[in-house]
Amino acid sequence: MSNVTTKVPALGGEQSLNRYLAEIKKFPVLTAEQEYMLAKRYAEHEDPEAAAQLVTSHLRLVAKIAMGYRGYGLPVSDLISEGNVGLMQGVKKFEPERGFRLATYAMWWIKASMQEFILRSWSLVKMGTTAAQKKLFFNLRRMKKELEAYEDSDLHPDDVTEIATTLGVAEQEVINMNRRMMMGGDGSLNTKMRGDEGESGQWQDWLVDDGPLQDETVADAEEAEVRHEMLGEAMESLNDREKHILTERRLTENPQTLEELSQVYDVSRERIRQIEVRAFEKLQKAMKAIAGERFMPNPV
Repeated sequence: MSNVTTKVPALGGEQSLNRYLAEIKKFPVLTAEQEYMLAKRYAEHEDPEAAAQLVTSHLRLVAKIAMGYRGYGLPVSDLISEGNVGLMQGVKKFEPERGFRLATYAMWWIKASMQEFILRSWSLVKMGTTAAQKKLFFNLRRMKKELEAYEDSDLHPDDVTEIATTLGVAEQEVINMNRRMMMGGDGSLNTKMRGDEGESGQWQDWLVDDGPLQDETVADAEEAEVRHEMLGEAMESLNDREKHILTERRLTENPQTLEELSQVYDVSRERIRQIEVRAFEKLQKAMKAIAGERFMPNPV
């Protein structure tokens, strides 16, 4: 397809877009028979001239599709360039014997190429990888308009449910995607800003890190480690049954019920509850004693 690229008019940016759109109108629209014969020539002989005619005759289709993606804030010229790449891939993969027109087949390649470009350009943070998430990204605006949902606020729960059901995604994904799209694409931290008194600076100068300080993070981690060691030491004050019941009731992500433990030990649920309470009290007492030994100052 390298020779085909030379046949496509140059697209230097938004300023030359009108000139480009005028030039691609000069390429003739192929009849079904002409298209079939050219596609056969390329499929059987890889004739670059046949490929060039197939591509140039569909450049208007690419431009038309690109206009439909203007709402994402990207230059139309870039969308067209990406779409042209998709068109070339469509021509390369086209099988004329299947009986449908090239435009019908190539349209999917063109849209896929543009959509991948939009997703790459919209944010440094990956917006969506699954087919359902991509479908959500490219249909959310349309569905919000149909539902008469406001652009600058969170969606009503009923609207979230309807969109999620229609597009086959989780409701939380709809909420997250809507908030991301309301914020728009990424902005540069080096964007120039001007203060109230004429002082200039960059956007990054106004950002505040709300996260914990590094020394606080280290201190919290050390404290958690000390507590874990103390807990392990205090657990030694319990007998095996108390350890097991307390662990299963209070120290696991999925605690067992009193009924389940009563069957293990062949006692009543009330008895298991009493053992749990007593074990917890013993554990607290042991923890206080260990803490006193470790952290209370020695008497002079």
